[in-house]
Amino acid sequence: MTKKSLAAVLAATLVGIAACSGGGSGGASPSAGPASGARTERCDPGLDKAFGAWERAGFSGTVAIARRGRFACLAGYGRADEAAGRPHTADTVFSIGSVTKAVTAATVYRLVDDGELALDDRVGALLPELSGPVAEVTVRQLLLHTSGLGGTHGQDHQPLSRVAALAAIGRMGLAFEPGSDYAYSNAGYTLLALIIDEVSGRGYRPYTEATLLRLPGGRRVGGFWDGRPKAAGPRAVGYLEDGRTGARGDFDGPHWALEGNGGLAMSARDLALWTQALFGGRLVSARSTAALRTVGHDHGGGQGETPGWVAYDASRFGKPVLASAGGGGDVGHDVVVLWVPDDQRVVVIASNRPEVSAEELVRKVGPALLADEPLPTPRLPTSRAPGAQVAAGTYALPTGGTFRVSPAASTNGGLQVTARGVDAVGRLFPPSDRVQAREFGAMERRVRALLAGTTSQGRAERASVEKSFGRLRKVELAGTIHRDGDVRTYLTLTTPERSVTGWYAGDEAGGVIAAEVPTRQPALTLLPAGGGRYRPQDPTDTGPRVIVRFTKATMTLTGPAGDTVTATATAQ
Repeated sequence: MTKKSLAAVLAATLVGIAACSGGGSGGASPSAGPASGARTERCDPGLDKAFGAWERAGFSGTVAIARRGRFACLAGYGRADEAAGRPHTADTVFSIGSVTKAVTAATVYRLVDDGELALDDRVGALLPELSGPVAEVTVRQLLLHTSGLGGTHGQDHQPLSRVAALAAIGRMGLAFEPGSDYAYSNAGYTLLALIIDEVSGRGYRPYTEATLLRLPGGRRVGGFWDGRPKAAGPRAVGYLEDGRTGARGDFDGPHWALEGNGGLAMSARDLALWTQALFGGRLVSARSTAALRTVGHDHGGGQGETPGWVAYDASRFGKPVLASAGGGGDVGHDVVVLWVPDDQRVVVIASNRPEVSAEELVRKVGPALLADEPLPTPRLPTSRAPGAQVAAGTYALPTGGTFRVSPAASTNGGLQVTARGVDAVGRLFPPSDRVQAREFGAMERRVRALLAGTTSQGRAERASVEKSFGRLRKVELAGTIHRDGDVRTYLTLTTPERSVTGWYAGDEAGGVIAAEVPTRQPALTLLPAGGGRYRPQDPTDTGPRVIVRFTKATMTLTGPAGDTVTATATAQ
């Protein structure tokens, strides 16, 4: 069971993006630009060299940057399929996850342009079958996540019919008076897809494909990851944090758990083409284009919500930027798209491996791109030589937690350390300057309340878990970490038949931000750093700041506060 990370987490993970100037080198002849869709050159030499360095540090994906109708950077790095040895290209297809919401919002505005609905229409008036308090919210409130509806209404790849989706959303409560606050909602965007399905008279998928996925001139960009119409082109295999490969797009449906909120797929090239066309006023009217750029809910701190996007003012990025991101689900892809209105620039980065995700890469290289300076180089260990003679096995803390140490297959001399127990997880993944301990505590309280079934979302989540794994007898805290923009609380879920590990990120409204059940215990890859020390494999310098040393029978961890804890090897 998985759910998607939120575009809203960009507030914590993005630090800006900007210009990629000059011509390219190698590849095909110069392109006529996004409007033509022709093949183009790679990035200019300086950027290509930098992205190549990030590839060696673990980035695997595609970069597409265009300005005023011309691609300045369009290149693939790493492999789309490790087993087949197939490299990424500009046409490798990725699941775009929550970037789907930007397409859904634009599709709603197309119906507004055609006079089929109004933004202040009540949802219940458009969908007579819908019951519950959500029937009283407006289309505008759904677009801006201000309806009071939180979380999601079903698991990503759970077969869910249109009727079942309407019933599930109708049973959801509202966390606040519509229009008075903000709660990111996958269910809200599926409700918008249901409105498109009903009002268009053609069905959600056919109408979206025929209108918003068709550029002027007829070229189709993208499609769906599961079901039809599929996005054309070779697909990237996703690689999850626990080593498994992600969902391949062969789920037969029905797809109403993801429709409107996370089901689309595109290549980086096509997403850049689509974004250029959208904000160039070629997919919806000029009035609707302006509305898609206009903040409708102010988050404060230079950040606001527009329909389908997050807006950042110039105080944060140097230029106003619109951003959307998708990832964190069971596909294993991560996609970021940004639109810079000042110079009509679009930036797309997509990735299929967790070592350096698209969002992490944007966060790291953004300031240098904004200043038109050389990109920063990856943070790598100072030594590849083994740090000490390390005995694989289990090391126990005096307080009961354990660390399982084994060689990391993908590294030279590296180790994988898996933590079990609240104390062990806390030592291996301590809070950082960016995410304080109080945020960990707040998330633990939210997740405990969620699985206790104190909200409608919590009751639905608990029922879903019990349907998959059996009646819950015990829910125990297993530790909290910060990863990929989410504060994640791990739990041990015990049923009469077995114990299952899962993690959740919950919102203040009692809904689910992101989740993965079942999953493995949190693990960290360590690389030798010289002097008998090991540090996390963390090229973007965003992970836990710990130093680990081994002796014959002990494992010693030093955290950011300088505190040291020693675990002792147990008998094997």
